Amino acid sequence: MKIEGSSAIVTGGGSGLGEATARLLARLGAVVHVFDRNGEAAGRVAQDIGGVAVTGDVTDEGDAAKAFGLAAKAGDGLRILVNCAGIGTAGRILGKEGPMPLADFERVIRVNLIGTFNMMRLGAECMAANPELDDKARGVIVNTASVAAFEGQVGQAAYAASKGGIVSMALPAARELARFGIRVNTVAPGIFLTPLLAGLPQEAQDSLGAAIPYPARLGDPAEFADAVRFVIENQYVNGEVIRLDGGIRMQPR
Repeated sequence: MKIEGSSAIVTGGGSGLGEATARLLARLGAVVHVFDRNGEAAGRVAQDIGGVAVTGDVTDEGDAAKAFGLAAKAGDGLRILVNCAGIGTAGRILGKEGPMPLADFERVIRVNLIGTFNMMRLGAECMAANPELDDKARGVIVNTASVAAFEGQVGQAAYAASKGGIVSMALPAARELARFGIRVNTVAPGIFLTPLLAGLPQEAQDSLGAAIPYPARLGDPAEFADAVRFVIENQYVNGEVIRLDGGIRMQPR
């Protein structure tokens, strides 16, 4: 699908992987709506790229509807949705203080999995109203999982469950939305240099990078954005989960 002239929403677009994706799509000519709970961050990125800032929560139907209402009126209609919003709260199922509070597990599932589904269902509705392009295409959705979906580490039960759900949704969602000309794919990143990791000492960053077979370094958010670009532009990629991890297979700890 052609990116230039398309309207796009990037959730979590105010920082990290979402910010890198928003910046790349804007450089390629998309009208990018930067959707983030942090309105200040969304505004900063949107101003830099000539996009539209939308402050909101991906789990809130009203916030999501507001974003889609804006995006549907831009460019030639909403064609691209990239879901990068998420949280990474860690916690053991049974720790020194007792079992994990159920509310902690529910929060991770709600933001990462339910939030992704909420944006996907409303985005599909918006895209289905678009006129067809080549190959009867109307839009493309790219979700963000994690290698934790496959090799969740100790303390990652909630996070791994949420990302595993996103992985599992890729194929059935792609099959269901195919009749509307909407593709659904998922990128599962490994260890990337997001703001959280950037705050670690260089020695700690180097130690994490050394565990990656090749290249032995943390992933650059620009590399994630480039993978998203490939998924958007290659019309034959559908229902797929792409690991982007330098060949790492996470150990238990």
